[in-house]
Formats: sequence, C-alpha cells, structure tokens
Amino acid sequence: MNITIRSAEPADAEALWKCYTAPGVIYNTFQLPFRSVESVRQYFAHPSEGDYHLVAVVADEVVGSLGLHTNSRPRIKHKAYFGMMVRDDWQGKGVGSALLQAMIELAEQWLNLTRIELTVYADNQAAIALYKKFGFAIEGLHSKYGFRNGEFVDAYAMARIKEPTQSELDEPQKKREAPESQNKSFTDN
Repeated sequence: MNITIRSAEPADAEALWKCYTAPGVIYNTFQLPFRSVESVRQYFAHPSEGDYHLVAVVADEVVGSLGLHTNSRPRIKHKAYFGMMVRDDWQGKGVGSALLQAMIELAEQWLNLTRIELTVYADNQAAIALYKKFGFAIEGLHSKYGFRNGEFVDAYAMARIKEPTQSELDEPQKKREAPESQNKSFTDN
C-alpha cells in the first residue's frame, strides 16, 4: 500500500470532515461530534502562522491528518505540539506511522525543533504504543483532563526530545556559554 503525505488543502475539507466525524476519532481525540464540513473548510482555508497540516493519502483519498503547531515566543520556539487522527477504517494500516515519520522529519530537519509534545487519553493504548515507537515518552498524567461520553478521562502528557548530534556535542564549550557582558547582575540604587 502506498501512503503519500502532503500538505492539507482547502479542497480536502470533505475528506477531512469524514476523518473528524468518524466515531473512533471522536472517541479518542479531543474533537466534538457534529462538526460541519464548512467549519473544516474554513479551518484549512485560513491556517494560522506556524501551523503545519499534513494529510495521509491512499489512492487519492485522504485517510488521516496531523497538525503540528509551533510557537513564536522566543524562549519556547524550540518546541511544538501536535494532534493526529486516522479515519477508523484505516487505523492499524501504517497511516499513523507515515504521518508521524513525516512530521518528525519536518520538525527536526527543517524547523529546528528539539521538543515535540502531545496529549493523549490514558486509555488509548494503540496510540500510546505508536508514539512510544517513535521515541515519545510519558512525562506526566493529567487527571480528569478531558470530558468524553459523560465522564472525565485522564490523559498523558508525552514528548519526544531530539538528542544533540555529534557535531553539536563537539562544539567548543565557549560558544555555548553566554558572553560575560550578559552575565552581569543588576541592583537597585
């Protein structure tokens, strides 16, 4: 099976709507039921700066989506978070792996991100196993994080940290230290 990953386009709205409204996607993500095709069309027609939306395509049909959301704030622009969904009838067929592989390559090799975060329901064992396969680790538990089917559900905070390359490790220590002029302390007179 050939899975193609590409950027989402407004013309994908109806196919993405099928993903958003699939029962398993609603159950295992933070999506609400009853989303309209027009709301999906508007969302993808006007993406926010720093957001990257990928779709998985099989035989010209969109079967999954991943949104990577970066941050422009200087002290945290090295990190991003993402959300992913795969249509119910395509789960367990490599679509999630293809989306994650493409997203990690984009994040680490093109956007210079060193931390990628996600939140996942604690009972979504298939998704957790997939994330662990790609180097994500559970960092904590959010009690009663989401509301699903009339009850609160716990979620895990997970992240993948890019390890430094050998050339980064070999850099002279002085380049990593702040210049002395930036290390001055200030006092009130």
